[in-house]
Amino acid sequence: MPNSHRQEKLGELIATELSDLLRTRVKDPRVGFASITHVEVSGDLRHAKVFVSVMGSAEEREETMKGLKNATGFLRHELATRLVVRYMPEIVFKLDKSIEEGARILDLIRQVEEEEKLPTHESEV
Repeated sequence: MPNSHRQEKLGELIATELSDLLRTRVKDPRVGFASITHVEVSGDLRHAKVFVSVMGSAEEREETMKGLKNATGFLRHELATRLVVRYMPEIVFKLDKSIEEGARILDLIRQVEEEEKLPTHESEV
């Protein structure tokens, strides 16, 4: 089922406000490398999956996700003061691996291109 305009609009608002809150109000150093990539809001507007891109090692990503989980209550409360909505959605942070996957695919494409450039024994004959 496609997202309604309200879901998309609320998702955009949540992403914008959370990005600002992470930058200005959250003091936990573990969340310093987190960037909000997008937010999916449920049809009833009561749940929001917040997708986060984290630069760094697997250990740093794990620590960042722990920091975000610890800050969820604070962030939800702060969002409630900034957004005018009937119900403030429950927030769940999810690691967005799309950037990492994109980089992996680009590396594979480069590998194939390099292999195609190498001369083969058949072409030398």
